[in-house]
Amino acid sequence: METHRPPGLGRTRAWRSPLRGPWLTSVFAAVLLVCLPVIIVSGLLSYIAYGPQFGQALPGNVGWLHLPIFDWPTSPSWLYRLNQGLHVGLGLVLIPIVLAKLWSVVPKLFSWPPARSVAQVLERVSLLLLVGGILFEIATGVLNIQYDYIFGFSFYAAHYYGAWVFIGAFAVHLGLKLPLMLRSLRSQSLRTVLRTSRAATRPEPLDPGGLVATDPAPATVSRRGALGLVGGGALLIAALTAGQTLGGITRHAALLLPRGRSNGTGPTDFPINRTATAAGIKPADTGQGWRLSLTGGPRPVTLDRAALLAMQQHTASLPIACVEGWSTTQTWSGVRLRDLAALAGIPVPHSAQVKSLEQGGPFGQAILQSNQILDPDALLALQVNGADLSADHGFPGRVIVPALPGVHNTKWVHSIDFRSKGHA
Repeated sequence: METHRPPGLGRTRAWRSPLRGPWLTSVFAAVLLVCLPVIIVSGLLSYIAYGPQFGQALPGNVGWLHLPIFDWPTSPSWLYRLNQGLHVGLGLVLIPIVLAKLWSVVPKLFSWPPARSVAQVLERVSLLLLVGGILFEIATGVLNIQYDYIFGFSFYAAHYYGAWVFIGAFAVHLGLKLPLMLRSLRSQSLRTVLRTSRAATRPEPLDPGGLVATDPAPATVSRRGALGLVGGGALLIAALTAGQTLGGITRHAALLLPRGRSNGTGPTDFPINRTATAAGIKPADTGQGWRLSLTGGPRPVTLDRAALLAMQQHTASLPIACVEGWSTTQTWSGVRLRDLAALAGIPVPHSAQVKSLEQGGPFGQAILQSNQILDPDALLALQVNGADLSADHGFPGRVIVPALPGVHNTKWVHSIDFRSKGHA
């Protein structure tokens, strides 16, 4: 193996930074060990929130990778906002740390021979899947946030299956490397490292893993400086993205994401994910001839907007949170969905299919769970912030449900089919 070594492999002198070593690598690994499970769990919860039991989660049929299904709660109303804000926001914040971790272990990618034992083969395979998986998830996630689908495949399917590849590799790698990480962290005191200047920075002792350079160059930055650079990058990304979820005055600082700029005017001055023009909604579709159809009971019920406005109105301050991580909280007024269910003759529905004037795609319809229909703040909203909905915000009526993913808060509603238990 040694005599047939490819050019450039196994020459650890090419990587001469005196900062590299088990301790620095383990610091980055420890941060990722704490944060990555949050991203994993929030991502899987986001999938459940989309209602896979109704066949409306993407991807649809995931075979044996299906998750335990439960009714997504409506309380607290900001649950999905928090979940998706953590998933997207923390994922972006970790990018500098992931890159720093990869930089710290790059000599291992060039070690030769590639494996000396079965355990090392397993380690390198898991490392390949781990690195490939996390880079794939970051790349596709960032492109989805930017609505830039330059890849020729479904983001949702690829991101979901890619996540499971990463999760499996992460679990294997953790089992192999956790004892080494803990020993390495104990090898130096963080307080001592933070007090060490660049001039006093020295390489760690040579390690069997080959991270420490055999011929180190003089330090150009201290480990304290390296940690500060990586941590500062993470904080900068947080400052430039957190406003997407937090809203208010912080939204103006959300410079790295396409959402965050004002899209409406006056009372409807808040983000719009899909305009009426993009959805193919024409003024004639939402004019005097518009009717809301309620079905599922003994006989259909048809209401125009005037009849809906004449019903008891309810007002609630509720967020809309989208899978891309942005959210906004507004004050909505309209008719409770449970009142419409009672009017349709199904006072305790098992589910409801909401259809939009927009045809096809994930925006054209949504299926709501029983608790989402019966929640006292779940509305067919007719107004927002004291004014009629604008065309882009779903006039003449839209669904707004606490803790519901944004795409299921259907706009331009024209029918609601309330279903009792056992409905086909």
